[in-house]
Amino acid sequence: MDIDIGISKKDRKTIADGLSKLLADTYTLYLKTHNFHWNVEGPMFNTLHLMFEQQYNELALAVDAIAERIRALGHPAPGSYAAYAKLSSIKEETGVPKAEEMIRQLVDGQEAVARTARAVFPAAEKASDEPTADLLTQRLQIHEKTAWMLRALLSK
Repeated sequence: MDIDIGISKKDRKTIADGLSKLLADTYTLYLKTHNFHWNVEGPMFNTLHLMFEQQYNELALAVDAIAERIRALGHPAPGSYAAYAKLSSIKEETGVPKAEEMIRQLVDGQEAVARTARAVFPAAEKASDEPTADLLTQRLQIHEKTAWMLRALLSK
């Protein structure tokens, strides 16, 4: 059945493509955060273990919201590690870095997701796609605040 929500087919595709990159970045950051939650050690263990758990739980909910928006626009949401590896701007961590390096990587990841979300705004605004703009605004608020909180842990 054709989709007639007031956004052209071309604009829906452009927005869905941008959201697919956001989904890949969000999922990659989710996986990295969950990995760090499992493997963090050191004097900040309890603080970081709990903080990382809150963060990966929030990211898991975000993945679903982003994927559902892509579907509402009439496009399939990417859902494989191979697809995410191609689309994500966040590098996977295969080792177990020290706690301070984990924090640095998560700051970088939060900021990367914010940049990806911000990059989708022009297409959403051009198409008057308020639901996507709202989703992007929410994601930006969360990622910028989380990056700030993580950076604060690195202050000397």
